[in-house]
Amino acid sequence: MKKLNNILGIFCCMFALLSCDSDRDSNPVLQTPTSFVLNVPPYATAVYDLKNSETLELTTSQPDFGFTAATSYSVQISTKGSFDEATGDVPNYVTLPTAYTTARMDVDATELAVAIVGLLGITDEADYPIMPIKLYIRLKASPTASKNVEVLSNVIELPHVLGYFALDAMTLPENMYIIGSINDWNWANSYAMIQTHSNPGKLWSIQYFPAGAEIKFNSNQAWDGGDIGYAEDCFSQSSIALAGLDDSGGNIKINNAGWYIVVVTATVEGRSYKYNIEFLPPNVYLFGGTNGGDWEAKEANLYTVPADGTGDFVSPAFKASDELRMCIVLDGIDWWKTEFVILSGKIAYRATGDDQDRVQVTAGQKAYLNFLTGVGYIK
Repeated sequence: MKKLNNILGIFCCMFALLSCDSDRDSNPVLQTPTSFVLNVPPYATAVYDLKNSETLELTTSQPDFGFTAATSYSVQISTKGSFDEATGDVPNYVTLPTAYTTARMDVDATELAVAIVGLLGITDEADYPIMPIKLYIRLKASPTASKNVEVLSNVIELPHVLGYFALDAMTLPENMYIIGSINDWNWANSYAMIQTHSNPGKLWSIQYFPAGAEIKFNSNQAWDGGDIGYAEDCFSQSSIALAGLDDSGGNIKINNAGWYIVVVTATVEGRSYKYNIEFLPPNVYLFGGTNGGDWEAKEANLYTVPADGTGDFVSPAFKASDELRMCIVLDGIDWWKTEFVILSGKIAYRATGDDQDRVQVTAGQKAYLNFLTGVGYIK
């Protein structure tokens, strides 16, 4: 019996040891390696012509984090060979915007070219070097599950990289704000305009302006130099006549009080934006089954317009019980790209989103919209 107890004791100890080993295997400890290897490309001494290339291939060994970990890699480049923080305006190195999750990376040649322009501090194409330059590259790696752990690779040199004067692509603004005497020139109180579905750079808003109101626009809520004021080539003659637009020290002055649909359309010309600003009649329409099945911008489908800036736009009485569909109509643009509904007592704009939740209404009711407060209701 004593021998049996001894044998059982031995088995228990062995089981405990195995359990400890199993726990260690199932709970690996994250290690922070001091470095990892970025491989020198096979043709590192050849000329890399970025303008006539799509990608630059880099390969690396995965850092030893103590276990096989999903890893995110960022590419850092320098034209000076220094990856120290710069003390002047021109950086010593930059991190490219694209991150990678495999040990083989096809680095976008355009990203490289744009970054090199910034590293060289060049603002004029005439100053760009016509001969290849040296480019230094390293990687920064982090386990995707622990971004606070970072490890840097060795630095490799590509001695003959032929770049070009590449600049970031101009992107059309997704936001636009109205500031002026109507909101005390306070960006915190500025009015956000609505994006138009499938039409990048076109934004609109329904606003009331008292006589003599002065406004400006900006894609940022700040005095950052990007504000848009009065410029004659921004307006059509019909907008100038309708709203009585005038230049007031660079501000846009509205001499004719009233409600307007204001539309700002941004386009890219070279490295600059060009803006077209429209002031249109405040026509809001009831569409679809509730008006008897009419999907046209007709006078019979118009909302009434309040006399001043405090009242509601009111729809015609619904002819049938159906889904509520409302919109403004801009020239050449499908009505549903500027539609809106009432959800939870608020005007909800479709903007660039998907089809909105539908609201069922009853024949004989009307929709009431206050575009300054954002409140909407049906009764």
